[in-house]
Amino acid sequence: MSDANSRSISSNQHGLNEKLEEVVRKHLSTEFKKPIAAHTQTAFDEVNKKVQQFAGPIILDSCCGVGESTANLARKHPEALVIGIDKSAHRIEKHDVEYKQTENGQYLLVRADLNDFWRLVVEHQWQVTHHYLLYPNPWPKAKHLGRRWHGAPVFPYIVKIGGQLEVRSNWQTYVDEFAFALGLAGVDVSVAPYSADTAITPFERKYWASGQQSHRLQIDLNSL
Repeated sequence: MSDANSRSISSNQHGLNEKLEEVVRKHLSTEFKKPIAAHTQTAFDEVNKKVQQFAGPIILDSCCGVGESTANLARKHPEALVIGIDKSAHRIEKHDVEYKQTENGQYLLVRADLNDFWRLVVEHQWQVTHHYLLYPNPWPKAKHLGRRWHGAPVFPYIVKIGGQLEVRSNWQTYVDEFAFALGLAGVDVSVAPYSADTAITPFERKYWASGQQSHRLQIDLNSL
């Protein structure tokens, strides 16, 4: 199957979501009290053992899918431990089958709910140097704002994790909204088009082959 078959995003929303500011301000001022799921707590505890034993930088690859980006980031940051997190066991299990790569760096994949995993990262004060959110599900319908990471109750924890945050999407509105939400949290950041010689995720490769533009924001949250 050709990679050049990705449909562009269609949305009934024009510009930033009209409820974005209201929703983000609510989450920034309200404690997120959802109980931690048992499977995520167990997964985190296993990964935390490795993190505590590791002396180098810790990098998060959130919504890592099949883990191709995680392996590529490990090569880019050979001094670091790169942790890929995805809620789908099906996608993560594809890694050894379809995306086995020579390990020039250290990385591991974990199945977990990021709504819980991110809060545990903050609670245990991991010293994260980079946090990548590469092509998360954009949930383009206006009514699904709350399913986008910047519109979700867990958003404040993304800010608290710190590190150099990088968000990419093929839907500019998603990144623009994320930048707006960061602004409400006291972080000014701009959005710019993104391209590279080599794609590092299957989605990125598919989007580019279909002629779609990527958009990116980058901010060093540790400088706050």
